[in-house]
Amino acid sequence: MRRFALAVLIAAFAVPASAARYASLCSDKVFLREGPTYQHRVLFTYKRKDYPVQVIATYESWRRVRDVDGTVGWISQMMLSDTRTVLVTGKGHAAIRSQPYATASLRAWADPGVVAKLKACKPQFCEIVADGLRGWIDKSRIWGVDSGETIE
Repeated sequence: MRRFALAVLIAAFAVPASAARYASLCSDKVFLREGPTYQHRVLFTYKRKDYPVQVIATYESWRRVRDVDGTVGWISQMMLSDTRTVLVTGKGHAAIRSQPYATASLRAWADPGVVAKLKACKPQFCEIVADGLRGWIDKSRIWGVDSGETIE
């Protein structure tokens, strides 16, 4: 009960990120905790380096994050990178194209669950790199970038 009260108190003082931003995991083993200390219970263990998360608040050296499934918890900032990555979502293969438009030539197919580095975003498409392949994917098929976000 005492730890729960502390978590509620800390959450009250956590500074919301001015605008939610995205980060990625630095390691193949990252703990998501219920509160911003190492004494808080581990809610989940991520086992995928570069996996994207959305930073929604900060408290000292901790970041409150949300993942693609909506799970929320705290991760030490030392386990996060500012490197932007995205996760391919949806059902079935997602087309990776040579240019940022729907009729551009097909380069490859990406399966849901693929993590890729984010290079640029136009209004409808984002440029990604996965396993050495560079191309453009429809923004509606990825998580880790906001719908109105553009990146040069």
